[in-house]
Amino acid sequence: MVLYGGHTMLDFVGPHLAFASAGMRVHLVSDSLDPVVSDTGPAVLPTVTLESCPADLDILFVPGGRVDEVLLDRAKVEFLADRGRTASYLTSVCTGSLALAAAGLLDGYRAATHWATRDQLARFGVEVSSERVCVDRNRITGGGVTAGIDFGLTLVARVLGEDAAKLSQLAMEYNPQPPFDAGSPEGAGPEVVARFARFSEATFGERVDESIARAVSRALERRAAPSV
Repeated sequence: MVLYGGHTMLDFVGPHLAFASAGMRVHLVSDSLDPVVSDTGPAVLPTVTLESCPADLDILFVPGGRVDEVLLDRAKVEFLADRGRTASYLTSVCTGSLALAAAGLLDGYRAATHWATRDQLARFGVEVSSERVCVDRNRITGGGVTAGIDFGLTLVARVLGEDAAKLSQLAMEYNPQPPFDAGSPEGAGPEVVARFARFSEATFGERVDESIARAVSRALERRAAPSV
C-alpha cells in the first residue's frame, strides 16, 4: 500500500482493515519511515521505504487523495511501474487510479475513480467505469473513498475465497445503512453537486489540472518510446 502526503486516510484504512482481518501481510510504503500526513491531518507510519519494499508483491495498491503530488513524483511513478510489472493484482481506490494510469499500468484496461475525476482519468486513455468496484482481469479499482471497504472485500474474496471475505466483513460489522441517499451525483441532486464542484475547483482546480496535464504528457512519451 503506497502512501504519500495528502492521501485520504479512509481510502487506505478500509482496504487495510479488510486485508489485515483476512490475515494478509501488509507493507505501508513511502519515501522514508517518517510519518505520512493525510489530507485531514492524522499521520500514518510507513513500514518500508520504496527501496526496501519487497520486489515481488501479490497486490500493489494506491489510495486516493491529493494524488497530484504523486503524479509529479518520478520516484513513486517509477516504483509503481517497476512493481506493477510483476504484481499479481494492480489496485487502487478513488483517485489512486490516476497514479496507476500515470505509471502506464491501466493502458488497455477499464478502471474506476471518484465520480468527480472520471474526466481526468479518461485523459490518460483509460476506459472509465462508473462501478463502485471495477474488476478488469487483474486490475481492481474502487470508486470514491468509502468504496474502499467494498473494494477490499472484493479483493479478499478473489485472493483468499468468499468465506475469508465474509469473516472480514463480519469482523468489521460492515452493514452500511447511510442516513441520506447523497453518496452519488444522482442521489445528491444538482444543487449539492454544484456546491461540491465550486469547493473542489477553489481548493484543487488549477493545481490538479496542471499535474494531470504533465503526467499525461509523460505517459504519452512512455508509450511512444521504443521497446528494449
